[in-house]
Amino acid sequence: MTSPDSSLTPLQARSLRTRGTMNENDENGPSARVTRAKAAALTSDVSAAGAKKTLQTKRTTSTTTATGTQRPRAALGDVSNVNKTGGAEGKAGKKPVAAKAGLTSKATVQTGGVQKLSRTNSSRTALQPRDSNRKPAPNAHKRPSVKDTCVVAQEPPRKKPELDRKTRNTGNIVKEPAGKEPEISAKDAPNDAVQDLDTEDLDDPLMAAEYVVEIFEYLKDLEIITLPNPDYIDHQPDLEWKMRGILVDWLIEVHTRFRLLPETLFLAVNIIDRFLSAEVVALDRLQLVGVTAMFIASKYEEVLSPHVANFSHVADETFSDKEILDAERHVLATLEYNMSFPNPMNFLRRISKADNYDIQTRTLGKYLMEISLLDHRFMGFPQSHISAAAMYLARLILERGPWDATLAHYSGYTEEEIDPVFQLMVDYLHRPVSHEAFFKKYASKKFLKASILTRQWAKKYHHLYVDGSEQSSYAKDEQ
Repeated sequence: MTSPDSSLTPLQARSLRTRGTMNENDENGPSARVTRAKAAALTSDVSAAGAKKTLQTKRTTSTTTATGTQRPRAALGDVSNVNKTGGAEGKAGKKPVAAKAGLTSKATVQTGGVQKLSRTNSSRTALQPRDSNRKPAPNAHKRPSVKDTCVVAQEPPRKKPELDRKTRNTGNIVKEPAGKEPEISAKDAPNDAVQDLDTEDLDDPLMAAEYVVEIFEYLKDLEIITLPNPDYIDHQPDLEWKMRGILVDWLIEVHTRFRLLPETLFLAVNIIDRFLSAEVVALDRLQLVGVTAMFIASKYEEVLSPHVANFSHVADETFSDKEILDAERHVLATLEYNMSFPNPMNFLRRISKADNYDIQTRTLGKYLMEISLLDHRFMGFPQSHISAAAMYLARLILERGPWDATLAHYSGYTEEEIDPVFQLMVDYLHRPVSHEAFFKKYASKKFLKASILTRQWAKKYHHLYVDGSEQSSYAKDEQ
């Protein structure tokens, strides 16, 4: 019988036998045993001839150690087959075969480039180099859990000041952090104590409870600086207080149409009064000052302010876009770009905290605060004083109880100090409606019909709080 190799040359037959020996993926191939010396000689011949090194598949899950036993390899650990303690160097001094440069595994070469982070290397510290000679852990064959691999540096929890719940329910003073004395206003009665409401917000970073006292002390200092001249109408030959009220009432209508924030309206009126305190304005330019002030305030307070063309449109195209922009530069230069106005809405929210954030009381308080924009008699009072009086009158109308020490502390004013502003508000509510846009705005259900409710109350009880001197003085100023 003729052998299959009889028609081949000796060189081709030897090549065929060598090829059958080197094919490790052929299950039906010859199983001739190759000695270690022959395998080394064959490997050196293949590398010298430029043959490609057979790549090891990534599915190999075990590695042979120096003793001949197999140990499990980490599923997501060190995927490199080099630099092992029981590696190729321990086998009769044999060196590993150099692979082709273009096919080098990314795991075996640590370069200075960007390394893709995985769950395993994210557990190492940021500045600690990877130890390639480190042995795997005994449980390395197990898949690491999220808790083991994702190590996040946590900030030690801040100690929250203990609250005495028993004394909180009885209305007495609440414990504060150690080393800090309870905040009790000197204006309060000695028998009544103040509840510390800021301690409850220490865990909320948006409330800034650590700095809230200093913040409002700064705002109270700032509101004195930004007060306009309450008698600036004396050096305005073409203007009267009644014209100012008509302008502000129209701005309230524009403010409602654009759906702007309450802070924008208060800042706009403050800009008007401060500008008129410094500059003489003709009657035909008064509306331009009002539109420009609203345009500046919307840029300062709103996330998305209306375009200048919108303000020109609401003014019936009386002023062009260029005129409004020129007036904007002139107003800002006159005010020295000082927009640091302590808005009364901030003080109202501060007092509303002591009122347990009652929505009805705060809605009425907003309406009563806007009275100060229309009535020039409020111009000489700070914004914190107006906010305290608005909340005091709102609680009185809704019968929310007395003005206790906690409310006096967080507002900064006692009942005696609130009384002058309180009387002005009651007097305005008792008089006939003179600002229709303002009255219609708060006559809707959205604002709980605040303008109707407060006027009904003032019609019944104004004689208990207001004397005739306030009404006569206002009538004299309007004429």
